[in-house]
Amino acid sequence: MTVDSGTDSTPWRTTLRHGVVIPAHPLALTDAKRLDERRQRALTRYYVAAGAGGIAVGVHTTQFAIRRRDVGLYQPVLELAAAALDERGMHRESPFVRVAGICGDTAQAVGEASVAAALGYHVGLVSLAGMERATDDTLLDHLRQVGQVIPVMGFYLQPAVGGRVLSSAFWHRAVEIETLVAIKIAPFDRYRTLDVIRAVADSGRHDDLALYTGNDDHIVLDLLTAFQLAADMPVLHIVGGLLGQWAVWTTRAVETHAECRALVRSRSAVPAELLTRAAQITDANAAIFDAAHGFAGVIPGIHEVLRRQGMLCGTWCLDDGERLAPAQAESITRAIDRYPHLTDDDFVTAHLDEWMR
Repeated sequence: MTVDSGTDSTPWRTTLRHGVVIPAHPLALTDAKRLDERRQRALTRYYVAAGAGGIAVGVHTTQFAIRRRDVGLYQPVLELAAAALDERGMHRESPFVRVAGICGDTAQAVGEASVAAALGYHVGLVSLAGMERATDDTLLDHLRQVGQVIPVMGFYLQPAVGGRVLSSAFWHRAVEIETLVAIKIAPFDRYRTLDVIRAVADSGRHDDLALYTGNDDHIVLDLLTAFQLAADMPVLHIVGGLLGQWAVWTTRAVETHAECRALVRSRSAVPAELLTRAAQITDANAAIFDAAHGFAGVIPGIHEVLRRQGMLCGTWCLDDGERLAPAQAESITRAIDRYPHLTDDDFVTAHLDEWMR
């Protein structure tokens, strides 16, 4: 089977390479831990209205537990998001990028890729979580097999939330996979981030592969940096982000992303205010993602912000162990009080009734 990974003129591929905000889509649950379809649709509508250029569904923020047999929500949440996009005119032929999270061993991953492709998703974000003991050869074959079904976005996920260390040698081989169209760099580690950048630069595919930050602790500086690791190497840029942090306060994320991209394109000096804001975003992320407890409360933290805005009814997760950490709610309150300019509460309040219909 040959997969169309898009060309320069393919709308979604053009968008991906141009660089956009892609929120990692949360899961809306009732207090009985059932899918809250109305609020799930409302979240998708929010991201479209906020100006995002894509969404990622079935990823870590959507909760990996949606795949459990007793839960069975992987296909339903992808279907709901696709339907909500269609109703907003963001159909599968539009530039709006549809990313599906793909997990598990190769058989499971290929199955999920088939579901996503059939529902009109453009790209599969392939998590290698759960394959800790697999060799590089096994991991690369895994990516190739998924890539026979749907174009692949590589994913360097930080070990604290289930990822594994991936060597520079692995990335130098991964970038040779023809169906690899993008990489989400999210190791929360500057050295490992540079491993990916170097592999792309060495590959000669720097004009073809779209680089996205998943480093929620380093968003703005990732977007502003011109990466040139040797005088004779090309200059690379991270053009967008696929982030859990961008699942909240998305209108502000869109504004900051646009500001960063404009500065990069014009090669203008970076305003001091933007560097200050970069640190503030990282500080707010520390509260939302529960950095103090090794990111144990990351998903409930995202839910808590959305709950306060009225988007969600609670912070419930499918796994009972995923809940707000001690004092995490207070930390989120402090972040909101310190940085009200990072929030978009007024925007959500103005449109919430419309999205909830």
